[in-house]
Amino acid sequence: MEKHSTPLAEATTPSLEALKAYSTGMRVLNSSANIPTAIPFFQRAVEIDPKFAMAHASVGIASSTFGETVLAAQSATRAWQLRDRVTDRERFFIDFIYDRQVTGNLERAYQTLESWLRTYPREESSPNNALSLLGGLSTNGTGRFERAIEASLKQMAIDPDFGLSYSSLASTYFLLDRFEEAERVLQQAFEHKLENPTLFMIQYNIAVLKGEQGQVDRTATLAKGKPSVGHTVAHAEALALARSGRLQLARQSSSRAMNLALQERQREAAASYRAARAVWEAVCGNAAKGKDDALAALALSDGRDVEYTSALALALSGDSSRSQPLADDLEKRFPEDTFAKFTYVPVLRALSLLERGKPTDSVELLQVALPYELAANGLNFNHFYLGGLHSAYVRGQALLAAHRYVEAAAEFQKILDHRGIVGADPIGALAHLQLARAFVLSKDPIKAKVAYQDFLTLWRDADSDIPILVQAKEEYARLQ
Repeated sequence: MEKHSTPLAEATTPSLEALKAYSTGMRVLNSSANIPTAIPFFQRAVEIDPKFAMAHASVGIASSTFGETVLAAQSATRAWQLRDRVTDRERFFIDFIYDRQVTGNLERAYQTLESWLRTYPREESSPNNALSLLGGLSTNGTGRFERAIEASLKQMAIDPDFGLSYSSLASTYFLLDRFEEAERVLQQAFEHKLENPTLFMIQYNIAVLKGEQGQVDRTATLAKGKPSVGHTVAHAEALALARSGRLQLARQSSSRAMNLALQERQREAAASYRAARAVWEAVCGNAAKGKDDALAALALSDGRDVEYTSALALALSGDSSRSQPLADDLEKRFPEDTFAKFTYVPVLRALSLLERGKPTDSVELLQVALPYELAANGLNFNHFYLGGLHSAYVRGQALLAAHRYVEAAAEFQKILDHRGIVGADPIGALAHLQLARAFVLSKDPIKAKVAYQDFLTLWRDADSDIPILVQAKEEYARLQ
């Protein structure tokens, strides 16, 4: 489908009642930045006027922010089909949303925003203006963090009460490991009475990574009972528990997150939580549980990120016969998608090659992931289902298998050096163990002991029967 392939008609004005509903949704976003509360107004506008393109587009971008990517793509597609009914300024927004949510081509989405900003440089504050959107996924997802910061700060200077700028800026600071700056932005947001899932998730994850259990507990308490926030923080609790090896408790928190999401009819979010659980089971050596959780997640949703995460769990469980058809499907459905093309599919293919005893081919294949390896992705931007740098983790494993131990150590160190990108993903802890193994194989027992100790300290309260922990203790004992 080529953009602007049909003649552009004169903009069509939606009905008055539809405009009222849409305007209410926009006011909610401007004042609170709590996106889930605005969606019913946009959906009402669509019900009243099914040809209201901007309402469809707004449902699209709003749905994506709490993980409903399938609904987001459907709405963005419908908006794009109706783009001959909108103004030139609105057409920029719809073209941007179409690439962000349907093609997944974030480079093109980013260029659309920059072109839009050059064309309309003096727009008023709005969730749907180029400057505010430059603080979001297309900019962070292509690694343009400084541009995202610049845009968010400029938007905040124009309108200090514009809520979305705070969560955008805090997200970018978090991804860059600039935790103190992120915390200052969070404090400003809470002073403005802003409460949305992203703000709570950033606060929670910073506390986890800094080891501030008091703040972890306070954030979890504040989140309870809040729509959308409750299940996102319950999942964050599960992920943090898995990161420390407390898998039995992690499963309980994960089940709570899924149940809460399903109660709020957020089916894809629930599937994402189940898929993330599949990954941490698999990476910890519980292959059977990982496979079961992956298949359960796929039964709930075939969204892009759910499909990748489930396939990742299957691949980490040694089941390429199931993971590779999913990689084929991602490649077919999302040929232009930045995440699928440069990260998701290469990681799955590389794991398959590794399983087949071809580590050198695995390493070579993962070269394609390097341009966006330190960018945000669909798992760690706002949703925090998992983290980033899975490509580095798999590359490190492949380099170990290829007897390139120094290079392998550098990949695992990369994970440890980018805490914001990795977040509470369990590979952030397991990288210490893999680093220890690399040092053992490169005949550096002193560094190996330190790395083992770092891992065992993080897992000091872990369940004793986790396969990877049993292996780690045996390996460490042999160094004594």
